[in-house]
Amino acid sequence: MKIIFLTVGKTDTDYLKKGISIYEGRLKHYIQLEIRTIPDIKNAKNLTFQQQKEKEGDLILKQINTSDYLVLLDENSKEYSSVEFSKFIQKKMLSGIKNLFFVVGGPYGFSTEVYARANSKIALSKMTFSHQMVRLIFIEQLYRAFTILKNEPYHHV
Repeated sequence: MKIIFLTVGKTDTDYLKKGISIYEGRLKHYIQLEIRTIPDIKNAKNLTFQQQKEKEGDLILKQINTSDYLVLLDENSKEYSSVEFSKFIQKKMLSGIKNLFFVVGGPYGFSTEVYARANSKIALSKMTFSHQMVRLIFIEQLYRAFTILKNEPYHHV
């Protein structure tokens, strides 16, 4: 299985880029990981929030094949503990899925079409994080999930 972490807009802040890079390197020991970035929408200030979501949604859906499993990182969805999330990952690995997509949308969320295509939705917290920060938090949790599955000491119970 391959995990594709898809984000809308590039990560701008150096400390976040560095943190993401560290966990990306660590994850190579466990899984094939690809981080993809959809560029920010041009002239977004001239678009309504809905138009922006639709344009971003079209770009997201162009990345996804019908056989891919799509998980949206969405603040209004089911929350998992780190151990529960590791079990979710394990279940997907055992199910024979070829590509598991985790997607962080733009600042206004996802289009109706993206929600309709999603197989699952996960909330990282009831708190709201910047879309930049979510990237680092998620990739750290992904790394933590694999260390839990391997019974490695990174995750202390």
